Amino acid sequence: MTELAGRRVIVGICGGIAAYKAVEICRRLVDAGAHVVPVMTKAADHFIGRTTVSALASEAVRTSMWEGDDPIPHTKLGQTADLIVVVPATARLIGAYAHGLSTDLLTNVLIATRAPVIVCPAMHTEMWEHPAVQDNIALLKSRGTRIVEPEEGRLAGGDTGKGRLASPDAIMDEIVDVLAGAVEASRDLKGCRVIVTAGGTREPIDAVRVVTNRSSGKQGHAVAEEAARRGASVVLITTTDRAVPAGIDVVRVETARDMHEAVRSIWPHSDVLVMAAAVADFRPIRSESGKIKKDSGVPEVRLEPTADILAEAGSTKRKDQVLVGFAAETADLVENARTKLVKKNLDLVVANDVAQPGVGFDHDTNAVTFVRSADDLESMPLSDKRDVARRLLDIVVEVRESRS
Repeated sequence: MTELAGRRVIVGICGGIAAYKAVEICRRLVDAGAHVVPVMTKAADHFIGRTTVSALASEAVRTSMWEGDDPIPHTKLGQTADLIVVVPATARLIGAYAHGLSTDLLTNVLIATRAPVIVCPAMHTEMWEHPAVQDNIALLKSRGTRIVEPEEGRLAGGDTGKGRLASPDAIMDEIVDVLAGAVEASRDLKGCRVIVTAGGTREPIDAVRVVTNRSSGKQGHAVAEEAARRGASVVLITTTDRAVPAGIDVVRVETARDMHEAVRSIWPHSDVLVMAAAVADFRPIRSESGKIKKDSGVPEVRLEPTADILAEAGSTKRKDQVLVGFAAETADLVENARTKLVKKNLDLVVANDVAQPGVGFDHDTNAVTFVRSADDLESMPLSDKRDVARRLLDIVVEVRESRS
């Protein structure tokens, strides 16, 4: 685990029966060469002794904003961390972190950091499945927090179900993966100006009805967040209201025309454009200013083509610019992607078969084929969209380096 050597890792420990497993995580991290700073909530004191944790970590346990001489311990801890892992994470901690509630030292540190955060929930099945908890988990995921989901098994009450803390092996694998990704990526897009488009456009029929598609914007947002993490200056042009981390410039749009104008104004001054948005190919020729009433009869909706943003960007692309397109297909995946690559003067097409389960629209996962030329194909099996974003940007870096 060379990725851990010399890294400063904060281990947050919440009050739950699984708190004793945090001791094993501390021990493994220290053995791998990490500098471990334990931060416990007051509730954790009921389940595990501070002496045990302090003895196996690199520093004594911190529990309060007000102990010691440092007037702002949360800021210093957050700014100096390479990684924060919360193990176990209770429903209370997850809710507080998701909604920015700084209720104790640990939540203050989480809010004050820009380091990667891994949250490892552990709770009873009914609590884990509660809609509020699941909404909070989804919100944290949308902001880039890594979640090591609980496992099925025997719980503290004697019954079985999903909710027990993930195994130490699974948690350590996630820690290594996050830190390895940070090392690998380094800041290889530092100084690069990147545009990412995301979401499905909405073309109005009348005041309440639109022509749209099922795109959630998750893949585009994942690309924007990964590009920012790798040092790029990022402009995200999105149709969604998804949360966006600090440091990314956001342009909210709705229609294909809005997106066209935004891309056209920024593209000439940028280095990379990743067109992950699902832009409508057609829009109503005429949009009614009011609502079309049902008793008025079935309206005739005539359509016209929208601007081909990707083709226009390809026609004006300089040799030093990189242009990435997406191809959501239901048949002839590679053939259609190859055609788009050539026809629109692209450097890369990310093709996915959205007819397959778990792929593309409105999923957290994607399975894609990266097409760089007629013969240069790379398939990626069903993976988290963040992993797809990482590989996509790896290829962008390779293309840029090949031209330098």
